[in-house]
Amino acid sequence: MTTPQWEAPTRALLAREGLEPEKVLRAMRRVDRAKFVPEDERDRAGWDCALPIGYGQTISQPSLVAAMIARLELEDSSRVLEIGTGCGYQAALLAELTPHTYTVEYFPELAADARANWRAAGVEGIHLRVGDGREGWPEEAPFDAILLAAAFRELPPALPEQLRGAGSRILGPREVGPEEQELTVWTVRGDGGLDREAWFPVRFVPLLS
Repeated sequence: MTTPQWEAPTRALLAREGLEPEKVLRAMRRVDRAKFVPEDERDRAGWDCALPIGYGQTISQPSLVAAMIARLELEDSSRVLEIGTGCGYQAALLAELTPHTYTVEYFPELAADARANWRAAGVEGIHLRVGDGREGWPEEAPFDAILLAAAFRELPPALPEQLRGAGSRILGPREVGPEEQELTVWTVRGDGGLDREAWFPVRFVPLLS
């Protein structure tokens, strides 16, 4: 089978950041990205680039998705919440790592697309709701990790309250200036506070509410 173009840059990014590649790469090989993009974009599904999916939204480049997921350090028993489902690709990868995958999508149309894409890709067991991602999913909390796929200026206050406790993480793109975003990691300390770590520059669509 032909190695997808995204694999080399994905390995390079994970190595640069000191992240373990094999678990997330196995998930990416099992989930066909072409099932999650519009038909006229499928010839580029194997490239390491962002692609449009409609409604002003995009599917991020595979190397970035891989780095974000790897940084969460998920275990089989981890409960993870994704904010911003889009086409469902990132949630499908998360579901390969843990059966406790929850996702909130703002656009009903994209939620319907995600469900259809999961069926086409043979992905099962993802819990999805349509709503305001800033509110999280309190009824299903606590979570070991929360992954945001859209940019925000201030971390929504409802999200840290839905983390399990020490070592739990939130990861997402924070707006740090005009046209500037930084992938940021918040980790719960033993005393319940949050440590914030700036990671690297990114560009995401805004988080809607």
